[in-house]
Amino acid sequence: MRRLRILVVDDEERIRNFLRAKLKASGYEVLTATNGLEGLEQAQAQEPDLIVLDLLMPKMDGLEMLKELRTFSEVPVIILTGKGADTDKIKGLQLGADDYLPKPFNPDELVARIEAITRRLQPGKGRKTPEVIKLGDVTIDFGNRNVLVSGEPRYLTRIEWLLLSQLINNAGRLMLYDELLTRIWGPEYRDDVQILRTCISRLRNKLESGPNNPRLIRTIPKTGYIIDKPMD
Repeated sequence: MRRLRILVVDDEERIRNFLRAKLKASGYEVLTATNGLEGLEQAQAQEPDLIVLDLLMPKMDGLEMLKELRTFSEVPVIILTGKGADTDKIKGLQLGADDYLPKPFNPDELVARIEAITRRLQPGKGRKTPEVIKLGDVTIDFGNRNVLVSGEPRYLTRIEWLLLSQLINNAGRLMLYDELLTRIWGPEYRDDVQILRTCISRLRNKLESGPNNPRLIRTIPKTGYIIDKPMD
């Protein structure tokens, strides 16, 4: 069985070497890059299974790399942010990051988060979602992973697909914050409502004609989200 391949993008040699040793000891194949430009080259050439991405780097920073990466790849990304850098954290999630970890970080926590993401981003088994669903002007083809809004294609990241699948599989039922967080990110994320709100906002911006007045994904304040059952 092929070992999962992790790409570490960080301009600090000390951190790259430390993470290479730690991740190799945890059973992963490890690639490294010193800035966003090198990271993009590695992502295209080596097709890693997950990227650990620092934000503050020369030549091309992590946010620029992430924005460019999402034009051609759905690979899961964990961003490393400065302590208290909430703006960068939210921006990273809006650009399509799957998770974040503030520096300085516990390497064991990073490994646990990598394991949680790779475990939950595997293709689902026994999925009960119909192949094609129409919700107003939104057409969702789960078989081919295509979304059309008024006939125009929309690109969804893996996390967005997982969120949409959970909501549609449970159409007509309120999905609680902690339920969605546990199913998509794992039980260790059950209280991280900010990451859920950010990803739901990003999904709405892609699917809703008026995301500030959503009709598809409805919010039940301080509780959760719901998608109404599609009309027959």
